[in-house]
Amino acid sequence: MRTLFLNPPSFEGFDGGAGSRWPASREIESYWYPVWLCYPAGMLADSRIVDAPPHKVSIEQTVAMAGDFELLVLFTSTPGFSVDVKMAEMMKATNPKLKVAFVGPPVTVEPESCLRRGKAIDFVVRREFDYQIADFANGKPLADLPGVSYRKNGGFVHNPEAPAIENLDALPWATKVYKRDLDITRYNVPFLLNPYISFYTTRGCPAMCTFCLWPQTHSGHRWRLRSSDDVAAEVRYALEQFPNIKEIFFDDDTFNYRKERTLDLCAKLKPLKFTWSCTSRVTTDYDTLKAMKDSGCRLLIVGFESGDQQILKNIKKGATIDMAQRFVANCKKLGLVIHGDYIIGLPGETPETVRKTIDFAKRMDTETIQVSIAAPYPGTELYSYLQTNKLISIDGAMSDESGHQLPNFSYPGLTQADLVEWVERFYAEYFFRPRAAWRIVRKAIFDGHERKRLYKEAREYMALRAKRRKFIADSRGSGDSVAAAAQSGD
Repeated sequence: MRTLFLNPPSFEGFDGGAGSRWPASREIESYWYPVWLCYPAGMLADSRIVDAPPHKVSIEQTVAMAGDFELLVLFTSTPGFSVDVKMAEMMKATNPKLKVAFVGPPVTVEPESCLRRGKAIDFVVRREFDYQIADFANGKPLADLPGVSYRKNGGFVHNPEAPAIENLDALPWATKVYKRDLDITRYNVPFLLNPYISFYTTRGCPAMCTFCLWPQTHSGHRWRLRSSDDVAAEVRYALEQFPNIKEIFFDDDTFNYRKERTLDLCAKLKPLKFTWSCTSRVTTDYDTLKAMKDSGCRLLIVGFESGDQQILKNIKKGATIDMAQRFVANCKKLGLVIHGDYIIGLPGETPETVRKTIDFAKRMDTETIQVSIAAPYPGTELYSYLQTNKLISIDGAMSDESGHQLPNFSYPGLTQADLVEWVERFYAEYFFRPRAAWRIVRKAIFDGHERKRLYKEAREYMALRAKRRKFIADSRGSGDSVAAAAQSGD
């Protein structure tokens, strides 16, 4: 079957689910690669990936493609699901013979509900979907595909779960599909060197963080590894095929979870002499960080989440404040850049704990930060906690009409408007310090490319900042506790 793999158009600037762990419209426009769709696309020669948001493909243009394909595979997200369903209906109206499959966290968590809400959906694949999609496109019936849910005789069939894919080396390289179908200059993440490409060296994450979407709904907690040789071979291919890239980002849930594997991989990457970045936990020791630096590592994305130890325990982070401090000191000693992620509104949050987190972030003084409001996605422990304690608002909306994250919960002493205000205060206190401001100005002075980029990002952020302030003033003036637009990001 000629197959269209679609990361769909949605809200303006919306970074959807096919590569983003936190689907939302961002503070600063940014896009991750649709990596999950690229593996089955690489198994089917007569297929095409359309990553609509970064390529500015409209809903109308997408619908017009329906007649060219026999199978549509759409990666959906909780915020974008209703829009995705309408698009599938439009495409099926254009081509009634088109088969439609939805994949992604929402259909894993609530497959029957998704099928009921989306009449145009023929079937969904829960969790990993690589081989099921390829097999269906090659003629295998739905009844023989594990992890698939579909309608039958007026009811619903949920096939037994598929085992996790263990041999990751057998999967195609995502970068070959990028070369075939994507324009890499369309992808931007503010703290990465651009242009960049990203792909995975592992799947799954053994950590048990209660808020994290993918290990709990999509990729699982079982940590599976590609061989170091296979990763190095894909890096060589990428460097040859994309000579203009400035950085490769290894987008694993946790790249350096096991020391011996990280050291082995770094030994294979070092001779390739390229710049790379990755995710990291604060439990990584100095020797591992040094090996990473020596092999070309530039930046680490680190989830600090909170500066309050009890909150870290509440979310099962498996790390301590002391670990974080030692980790940052080691990175600074080695010259590794850190992008720190923080979350406002995790269980146990109070104005006092937010203040501790802001002060902690300023002490860590990393190159850049991201501050997000906690997002209770269905299927996560965080969602269950907030629901059980009746802290989620009645409508439960996770985004506004523009795709911006909504704080759809509150705590005693922390209204939804308070959460938005704390995010704004966090950013202001952090980036308007002389030291942090000088880092930004220095980039703008000495790098013309960065100067243009930073100017665009500054305009986008200041526009959002004004909207946040207006919302806070309006909601305080009316006395309402209405959910406010507050961006999130990876």
